[in-house]
Amino acid sequence: MDYSKTVNLPQTEFSMKANLIQKEPEILKRWDKIRLYQRQIEKRKNNELFILHDGPPYANGEIHCGTALNKVLKDILNKYKFLRGYKAPYVPGWDCHGLPIELKVIESLGKKAEDISPVELRDHCRKYAEKYVKIQLDSFKRLGVIGDFENPYLTMSKDYEIAIAEAFGKLVENGYIYRGLKPVHWCISCKTSLAEAEIEYHDHTSPSIYVKFPVTSHNIKELKDKKLFVLIWTTTPWTLPANTGLSFHPEETYVAFRYNDEYLIVAEKLLSSVASIKGITNPEFFNLTKKDLENMKVDHPWINRKSKVVFGLHVTMDTGTGIVHTAPGHGIEDYIIGMEYNLLQLSPVEDDGKFSKDVEFFGGINVFEANEKIIKFLDEKGVLYHREDIVHSYPHCWRCKNPIIFRSKPQWFFRVSDERLSKLALKVLDEIKWAPEWGKLRIKNMLEGRPDWCLSRQRYWGVPIIAFYCKKCGEPLLKKEIIDFVLEKMRKENEGIDIWYTREASELLPSGTKCHKCGSTEFLKEKDILDVWFDSGVSHYAVLDKRSELRSPADVYLEGNDQYRGWFQSSLWPSLAIKSCAPYKTIITHGWVLDELGRQMHKSLGNTIAPKEIYDKYGADIFRIWVVSEDYRDDLRIGEHMIEKCVDMYRKIRNTFRYLLGNLNGFNQNMIISYEELLPLDKFMLAKFYNLCRKVERFYDEYEFYRVFREIYNFCAVDLSSFYLDVLKDRLYIYPKNSRERLSAQTVLYYFLERMMIMLAPILSFTMEEVFMTFFAKNEEESVHLLDWKSPEEIWNNLEIYNDFNLIMEVREGTLKAIEFLRSEGIDGKTIGSSLESKILISPKNESTKKILNKYFEHLRYIFIVSQVEIVDGISKAVFEDENVKILSTFADGRKCSRCWNYSTEVGKYSDHPELCERCYPVVKELTF
Repeated sequence: MDYSKTVNLPQTEFSMKANLIQKEPEILKRWDKIRLYQRQIEKRKNNELFILHDGPPYANGEIHCGTALNKVLKDILNKYKFLRGYKAPYVPGWDCHGLPIELKVIESLGKKAEDISPVELRDHCRKYAEKYVKIQLDSFKRLGVIGDFENPYLTMSKDYEIAIAEAFGKLVENGYIYRGLKPVHWCISCKTSLAEAEIEYHDHTSPSIYVKFPVTSHNIKELKDKKLFVLIWTTTPWTLPANTGLSFHPEETYVAFRYNDEYLIVAEKLLSSVASIKGITNPEFFNLTKKDLENMKVDHPWINRKSKVVFGLHVTMDTGTGIVHTAPGHGIEDYIIGMEYNLLQLSPVEDDGKFSKDVEFFGGINVFEANEKIIKFLDEKGVLYHREDIVHSYPHCWRCKNPIIFRSKPQWFFRVSDERLSKLALKVLDEIKWAPEWGKLRIKNMLEGRPDWCLSRQRYWGVPIIAFYCKKCGEPLLKKEIIDFVLEKMRKENEGIDIWYTREASELLPSGTKCHKCGSTEFLKEKDILDVWFDSGVSHYAVLDKRSELRSPADVYLEGNDQYRGWFQSSLWPSLAIKSCAPYKTIITHGWVLDELGRQMHKSLGNTIAPKEIYDKYGADIFRIWVVSEDYRDDLRIGEHMIEKCVDMYRKIRNTFRYLLGNLNGFNQNMIISYEELLPLDKFMLAKFYNLCRKVERFYDEYEFYRVFREIYNFCAVDLSSFYLDVLKDRLYIYPKNSRERLSAQTVLYYFLERMMIMLAPILSFTMEEVFMTFFAKNEEESVHLLDWKSPEEIWNNLEIYNDFNLIMEVREGTLKAIEFLRSEGIDGKTIGSSLESKILISPKNESTKKILNKYFEHLRYIFIVSQVEIVDGISKAVFEDENVKILSTFADGRKCSRCWNYSTEVGKYSDHPELCERCYPVVKELTF
């Protein structure tokens, strides 16, 4: 007889081969068809809100692995919160304005760009952004991200643009906006100011020069009738035409040392290094007092202008001369000290980076090109002490990658230095949860002493600053009531914000508006737009406060760790100024995506990988595994080798679920037996599973998704595949379908399947949907993403069983070694193949061990996967020994059963089925009658 037909072999439609590339798009279609997101929201409509507010990616180009990492992390958290019972609306957003898009459009238009109106240019920019919003939206959906993709927020939408201007108006009303002449980061290639977050630092070669400023008057007796100079050091020779001051440290000592027939003033701490440049080892010098310095009059090296001696704590002693050449028009620290001492603020540089025509000798020359000309000029004047080139970290434009300058130009500023805001900012940091915790200190250091935020940008593609200028005297007009008046017109017109570019100032202003300075009634419109970081920074106002299904503050902002200096700050300041609170309760950050060698990805290195390459080749669930394969708070590496590891992990998880599904064929919830009826081994596995479930809940709640995945993966690979499922094969295949032994195993497997499916659904969203549809779904309208979380039952936390079986598992490790000895070494030259060919003899070395082994004796042979186990007193030649037991392996007694493959002395006893053991015979007998 073919006994294989009497065995309960696994059966399931859940295929071994994943075929994710084909299956995932079909699942996406079904999600769209059943309107999954809308049904999630409807199901939780009366529940507590959880708001993860989406930081908008820039609508320019395909998504990269960093963007995909960010979106998948957000999706995992949202899906988990929904499963836990929260109403978790997720509104994805896009940052649509800004320089990169405007430049791309101008480049594509070529010469046509010179002749089109601002409104036409903005229309081209809008279409460009719309194209990439669609491309990115489709990519996010393909990754399995669920959200309100039918109603995303776009910073270029009419309502959002008006909300940006509204928020600006509130800042005006609260006294935080002013117009001033102040140095700002300026890109001479893009011809616009830049925000802090738009600056990148790269190595740059600059000239390092020491310049002599002639002292024309002083009260130093020892140096009367001597040639005396103040020696400064700078790496920006081009800023010397704007010099109006010389900054000394108020608490440092300064000296005048002899150089040929001159005396040069430097800090005492730097005397040796400065003198050694010229080979002077023991310089002759005089000490100077602070009063000596205060009484000096110093000339500019070549311009008929004084350079005032000032004092500031910003002066350092780590390099240079200890004296800082100060040009208040070309640096923040210079500007601050200039304000304190009322220094003249000059910035004779045009938008394109060329000196203005009135700069003698250098007018019309690009500032960087002027460096060498200025150095040569200084040398000819006899005021150049030394020059060399240095490589140092220098600010560059994030867009064009060119070095930038500091330049003063009248701009609109957000007064974030206001004491009301700065104090409140530091206070709310203590109220926010930070993951990781070091994020708090990082942003605190950035907030302290931050300069005012330059809001104006010299472009068209953005939200105009609703301000006017008197045509007669140039006086600015910026009032909340006028902003409100203009906004009301914008709301009524289909054009929205664009009316700023199609209407005259007189059409936008209330009738009778006059200049408060000169009384004129003629005005010009502001040409500048708002910084795009302000656009996204007021999303809490434009989205969370405006949409009825949302609320502010958000529970979570989750972004890359570069956003401490970006979106986290640009969101915080407006929220504090408008609402006096932070826009978020928790900040979570992730690291950068690097290649497998730990390098940043660049096209020039040929090491870039697009998410599309991964999900087109392997499937989105493989990418999602990569996201949780390591701690995302650190930098993550990605490459072919890393993805193959993820494929391998996926395969093991899939095979585990396939085994569970196969052995639950024909089983349903009504067949679950009570906890009391379960076999001890099954209770032990439930105790282990209880601990797993609690860990998973804790790690999800602490945003440690990599630990969630690691725990579940290890449970599948170690506890199940390497142990429990292997042990269960005998019970599941051999025992009758409705036997207690088999139902006990299936009950536990059902718990595992159901809860692990739910636990993994936020991560392996497609595969767990496939599991759900294979086994649990009653119709096509259902989804794993519409289920409720299932916590473990407290009765599973059986410490007695858990502790007893931990000892048995230790003994099992010994039996495995004993079996391996029999397999490799054998007895008298005879070895075994299968562990079922063996019998294990165990000699307990203490009463507690003996008691536990006897307590579960009938189950031991199945747990050890051997044919027989004997508990004996004493073993003379043990092949394994530890503090609890001695173990000896030998050959099993009896013959092999043709059905269960166990050895038994009963095989041959039954004449009608002489090949069967005492366990299999009644089962087969029942089946054949």
